[in-house]
Amino acid sequence: MSEIQHIVFDIGNVLLRWDPELPFRRLIPDAAERRRFLTEICSPDWNLEQDRGRSWPDAEAERIDRFPEHEAMIRAWRANWHEMIPGSIEETTVILDELVSAGQDVTALTNFADDTFAEALERFPYLRQFRGVTVSGQVGLVKPEPEIYRLHAETFGLTPAATLFFDDTAVNVEAARQAGWQAERFVDPATMRADLARHGVTGHDADSVSMRA
Repeated sequence: MSEIQHIVFDIGNVLLRWDPELPFRRLIPDAAERRRFLTEICSPDWNLEQDRGRSWPDAEAERIDRFPEHEAMIRAWRANWHEMIPGSIEETTVILDELVSAGQDVTALTNFADDTFAEALERFPYLRQFRGVTVSGQVGLVKPEPEIYRLHAETFGLTPAATLFFDDTAVNVEAARQAGWQAERFVDPATMRADLARHGVTGHDADSVSMRA
């Protein structure tokens, strides 16, 4: 196992809590109807294209053309996006702080639309701590496409075998491994601390706890 020189964070559900169901529990009270809307209409695949760089007007127009009876709810996705990010996973932000303070090289690789990422930066300024961030919506690529891992490594001068990546999605973790990175699936902050220790990364204190809005 190579010595780790670079640490790469995913952001959604690693640092920021993200749940598209949150506003729709209010907007579509019926659970079965809500589940259908979020799996068949404003689906994960549909949202991924915004992460790839498709504009929200184009995304809404495409869905409304297919599902005109759901126009109001389709438009409600972007209008209520802020509710989908209720806050941070507080203990992971502590780990980030500690790694940066210890002088570790920390960057981020995230599937995120350009405009919503800008909103997240305003709401959560600690995201500016990274040496750099590859935002999928800015580069026209998404995880788990191999090209986005190569681009991130080239952009920030990472040695793949010396890079440790954390992501909450198994397919993204496997793609990072296929790109030559070391990678672990994020489960919770305690597991992340254990993974960092197992990989020999110093600069984090297992007893440190803080809270973030």
